[in-house]
Amino acid sequence: MKLKRRRKLVTYLGILDQPVKFNPFVFSRNFVLWALLGLLGGVIAGVYWITLEFLTHQFAFFTGWAVIPLMAFCGLGAGLIIHWIGDPGEIHLIVNNIRFNKGKLDPKNNPSMILSSLLCVASGGSLGPEAPMVQITGSTGTYIGKLCRLKGEDLRSMSIAGMASGFTALFGAPLGSSLFSLEILHHKHAVEYYKAIIPAFVASCFSYLVFALIVHLGLGPLWDLSAYQYSGIFDFAYAVLFAMVGAAFGWAFIFCAKFFKTLFEKRPIPIYVKTTIGGILIGIIAFYLPITRYYGHHEINELLSANFSLTLLIAILVFKIIAIAITVTSGWRGGFIIPLFFSGATIGLIIHQLFPSVNLTLAIVSCMAAINACVTRTPMSTTILLATLTGFGHFIPILFASLTGYFLAPRIPFIGSQMEK
Repeated sequence: MKLKRRRKLVTYLGILDQPVKFNPFVFSRNFVLWALLGLLGGVIAGVYWITLEFLTHQFAFFTGWAVIPLMAFCGLGAGLIIHWIGDPGEIHLIVNNIRFNKGKLDPKNNPSMILSSLLCVASGGSLGPEAPMVQITGSTGTYIGKLCRLKGEDLRSMSIAGMASGFTALFGAPLGSSLFSLEILHHKHAVEYYKAIIPAFVASCFSYLVFALIVHLGLGPLWDLSAYQYSGIFDFAYAVLFAMVGAAFGWAFIFCAKFFKTLFEKRPIPIYVKTTIGGILIGIIAFYLPITRYYGHHEINELLSANFSLTLLIAILVFKIIAIAITVTSGWRGGFIIPLFFSGATIGLIIHQLFPSVNLTLAIVSCMAAINACVTRTPMSTTILLATLTGFGHFIPILFASLTGYFLAPRIPFIGSQMEK
């Protein structure tokens, strides 16, 4: 039976290898592969999201002082999973494999990534599900590419298309997510992998459809910002000034993360000890400042609707940056994009408290764009993502802010594998 199945598989793959005869369109068999990858990525992301939401609701019952032992226990559990099953790596490893490992993402890391990230994100760590989704869907693209005997740039494009489908499922922005999966791979040469742009677009669109069907995702902005009214050419200058402040806090986050990384790596200790210590520290911060718990997907709206004092906003900003840095460096698994958006929104609110005459929406969006572009080096996709997520219909001020954050970023990128080999 096994021999017959193998023969059938070889036959089917041989059929796929043949060009579509009498086809007058650009449509080809590659489109089918990209669409299939997007559909599969949407299903994977939908199942992951439903599981994450279920666990988050279960862990949400732990409030007050109970948050501290919960975070410590979940940190220990995530560390033991990584210790026993294997280290799935972080966004640094994903970028490194796409750039220097012929675009291959290893699916064997997925069980460890899924289990550890679900514990880390659902319990309230300051990292989001974007990195786990990208790892899982990107490695799925690698697997399908190998199954169809793709090589070289075609295989790399399948992996990137898989990554884009994972980004899209979380952000609900196919165009911005496709560009993000390309921009994040290199800190200077954004067009180096643009051969994968059409595969990424196709996979993202199909992933979005399936994910929206599974989780009942609608169209419209995710975060409720007040309407922005253009008041003149000086708005662009304000966007740049706000972005400079956001970039400064991008630097603060990078140095904070390096500081905690030095502390955690000062002595060789098991991964489950580091994750437990990280959980205790994050839990203490969440106990005193509950809004810093979780990665910010829903908390940004809470932040925008609440009327926090200036002192409390400064405390939220400082300890949120510390919480993200601890979560990143202590071995917890997840992504830091939405947590950085949360920090940027807090900076914008602080600026508005200090200078009530400035446009609140412009300040928030500019700071969100700048801090993310400063850390991730993705000005183009950050512009499109924020326009989609916030409903801010004017691209140009966001682009000014994103470029400001990008060009004021440290010379050595936070994601080290973005540099030249």
